[in-house]
Amino acid sequence: MSCKNILCLFDVDGTLTMPRQNIDPDMYTFLTEKLIPNYTVGLVGGSDLSKIHEQMGGSSFDLSDVNYVFAENGLVAFKNGEEIAKQSIANFLGEEKLQKLINYALRYMSEIVLPLKRGTFIEFRTGLINLCPIGRSCTLEERLSFVKFDAEHKIREKFIQCLERDLKDLGLKYSIGGQISIDVFPVGWDKTYCLKYVEEEFKDRIHFFGDKIKPGENDHEIFVDPRVIGHSVTSPEDTKKQLMSIFNLN
Repeated sequence: MSCKNILCLFDVDGTLTMPRQNIDPDMYTFLTEKLIPNYTVGLVGGSDLSKIHEQMGGSSFDLSDVNYVFAENGLVAFKNGEEIAKQSIANFLGEEKLQKLINYALRYMSEIVLPLKRGTFIEFRTGLINLCPIGRSCTLEERLSFVKFDAEHKIREKFIQCLERDLKDLGLKYSIGGQISIDVFPVGWDKTYCLKYVEEEFKDRIHFFGDKIKPGENDHEIFVDPRVIGHSVTSPEDTKKQLMSIFNLN
């Protein structure tokens, strides 16, 4: 039975795909054959559009395959493959505030001692700035080693505490993103930002699925938002199992 009046909204990294990996073919088939024909489907990620596109299958994935794609928490928004909105953090903040953040982050990260560091410590996106103490050019093996080190030493958690203490006048929010980084964006520009495009049409019928739902993680705000029905998942396989149970998909 078609239920296009229900919106299934998904985090990408860790929810539909393993962290920083491409979607598994079985998961992609499940979405395209079981879910998408019967429900309205949207993606919301902190990553930019190119990363979401890559993780969802690259050349085999078209933006129009799903009803909504919200890149960078919805600052770059698409409906049925067509761009409907775009906001820039640079224009919003202005150069003075932007450089205050960047200069502080570079100084702080230069003084962190880690088992290893690579490159691209600050990634400037349209709607947010991504801070990465290890560097985003690390290999998968190096990424996993940082995950263990961060879990023990709370590198990102301590970084956020300092950002909140020393840059509280900038009106910014700091959120642990993915496995290795911190997302920085204006207050209110978390994943709840994307709800402005869908809340009226799908009122009380928005199901959100995400894996980073604890306070300080980048799915938390939308997970607890009263406009959505939040579902906590642990992996793409868990997402699939919950979808099958909730919507009786066999």
